[in-house]
Amino acid sequence: MQAAMEGVLYVLNHFPFLFIGVAGGILVGALPGLSGSTGIILLLPFLLYVEPAEALIMMSGMFCGSMYGGSISAILISTPGTPSAAATVLDGYPLAKQGKAGKALAVSTIASTAGGVVSTLCLILLAPQLAKLALKFGPPEYFALMIFGLTIMASVSASSLLKGLLSGFFGLMLAMVGLDPILGTPRFTFGITRFLTGFPMVPVLIGLFAFSEVFGQLEVLGKKAIPYVEKVRSSLPTWKELKELTPVILGSSILGTIIGIIPATGGAIASFMAYNEARRFSKHPETFGTGELAGIAAPEAANNGTTGGAMIPMLTLGIPGDVVTAVMLGALLLIGVRPGPLLFSQTPHIIHALFAGFMLAQFLILALGLITIPLFPKVLKVPVGILYPIVLGLCFLGAYSYGNSVYDMGMAIVFGLLGYFMKKHGFSAPPTILGLILGPLAEQELGRALIISHGDWTVLFKSPIALLFYGLACLSVWYSLRGVSKAKTRG
Repeated sequence: MQAAMEGVLYVLNHFPFLFIGVAGGILVGALPGLSGSTGIILLLPFLLYVEPAEALIMMSGMFCGSMYGGSISAILISTPGTPSAAATVLDGYPLAKQGKAGKALAVSTIASTAGGVVSTLCLILLAPQLAKLALKFGPPEYFALMIFGLTIMASVSASSLLKGLLSGFFGLMLAMVGLDPILGTPRFTFGITRFLTGFPMVPVLIGLFAFSEVFGQLEVLGKKAIPYVEKVRSSLPTWKELKELTPVILGSSILGTIIGIIPATGGAIASFMAYNEARRFSKHPETFGTGELAGIAAPEAANNGTTGGAMIPMLTLGIPGDVVTAVMLGALLLIGVRPGPLLFSQTPHIIHALFAGFMLAQFLILALGLITIPLFPKVLKVPVGILYPIVLGLCFLGAYSYGNSVYDMGMAIVFGLLGYFMKKHGFSAPPTILGLILGPLAEQELGRALIISHGDWTVLFKSPIALLFYGLACLSVWYSLRGVSKAKTRG
């Protein structure tokens, strides 16, 4: 209890970091084309100059805020700000067209807060226990865990299994540029001194995610008319409506948390599953799609429920649960924090601050969400012709400030163009990032395992825990192949 109070006091003493994270997250989540990962990437240069706990608090606020923010544009302009809010459009926008946008936004805010609180409680209860189990891991177990993490890259591809694997292997190839982590010998540097340290992570992240997204949005600028809801008045749901929504919100929150714990799933899957379950158990399923409050509450509780769930494998095992936690993993490694069981035992103050920040972020979302409901239409009216050049400028500033070098800006542009063409041809950036982040970690653990065993490769297969992760890796690939096979059969 004392540790929890210390965490709360730490967050309150550093409240501006949480506020900036949550408010910024709501903003980037509400603006179509931006996302939580984009927001965290734009924060990266600043995060390098603050304490690790402060950085985690800000990133957590950005993560939670952006997940909620996606529902704002989904309800008001029928365009989800993030993929996780796609299911919210189905009932949110019809309700807004009926003149009840304020009530729809209020239900979204309340459901998002409830989902976040439930997932945070699960994070607080489950993460320390899983971290204790992970303390038993040695290099063979960690290598197997990284292999399992790398197989996830096939699952997060938006197009196909093959393209997901190719994107991931491209990330592994990028990770091999520089010095060998065990022997210290140069690899694939082609005599270029800059390549000795590998590709700089911040410019690569900014390029693959932020730059490529802006390039894509600028391409379609002006081609699509956006159906705005002009005026929004604050309108809270009645006690009767809240009472009817409570089972839906709680059930969807738990479902979202469970799905969030499973790597490579995320809020989009959770929101649609929760929406379908809410409709299936409803006494009036025919009203879904016409402006049903439960059709807003279910997906929003579920997708916000994934936030705490996705943090559990990332913090305890170093395996990101979704795209945003993959970016957070890269950011943590950049500031010298390696997620895993030692993070819990050696730096408990960081963990307690994170737990407190995650919980307080939910109530800050509730307050900001309800207070600013009338302002949302004005924010969404900012012309994209103004918005995206500003984002582009922030990307350049972030890339330059990382190393105070024009070289880093150039790398961001190169990877931005690369990410743009990858998306254009059905390839996905998240598998590339996973390969770039997890590849070196897997290589280090492999080297340590072989050093300990004096070159005996069988050491990798002697541990039951390692065999379990190899089995999960095979299941991950099999599940992806099965999905491809089913898609071909339906086609």
